Amino acid sequence: MTEHHHDQRTPEPTTVAAWFVLGVAPTEDVPWWAAQWLADGHDRPALRELAGLNGQDSHTVNDLLPVALAELGTTLPSTTVAAASEAFRQLAEMCLSERAGELWVTQQVDDIVTRADYDNEVIDLPLGQLYGTEDAWQGDGGPPIEELKNTVRACCAAQLRAA
Repeated sequence: MTEHHHDQRTPEPTTVAAWFVLGVAPTEDVPWWAAQWLADGHDRPALRELAGLNGQDSHTVNDLLPVALAELGTTLPSTTVAAASEAFRQLAEMCLSERAGELWVTQQVDDIVTRADYDNEVIDLPLGQLYGTEDAWQGDGGPPIEELKNTVRACCAAQLRAA
C-alpha cells in the first residue's frame, strides 16, 4: 500500500472526536478531513459518505461524524475532561511547533473551558490554568507580552508531559 501524507492541517481522528464532544468541531472542515483520512487508506462506508458531504450541512455532518469515527476505531471521549485533555494536547503541540500563537491558544482554552461548563477538572489541567488570562494580553497593567508567551509555552510543555 502506498503511504499517503495527508495535509498537515488535518487533525487526527482522536482530536476530532474530542472536538466533537466539546462542541467545537468545525463542521465545514470535517468532510475535507474525512477525504484526507480516505486518502490515507481508511476506506469505510460512513467515511466515504462524510467525505462527500457539503460542510455547510452541519446537522448531517454531526450525525455522521461519530459513525465515521467509530469505523476508524476511534471512540468518543467518555468525559468532558478527557475531551478537553486531548484538545489541549493538540493545542500544545501546535503552539510548541509554532503552528499557533500563544494568544490564540489562550483564546481556545477560554472557549473550551466555557464549553466544558467551567469544570474544575478541566481548569486544573496544565493548559486549563490559562483560563481567564486572555484579558492580560490587552496590556492594561498586566504582565509584559513576552512573559505571557513564556507562561503559555510553559503550560503547553506541562500539558504534553501530562498527556
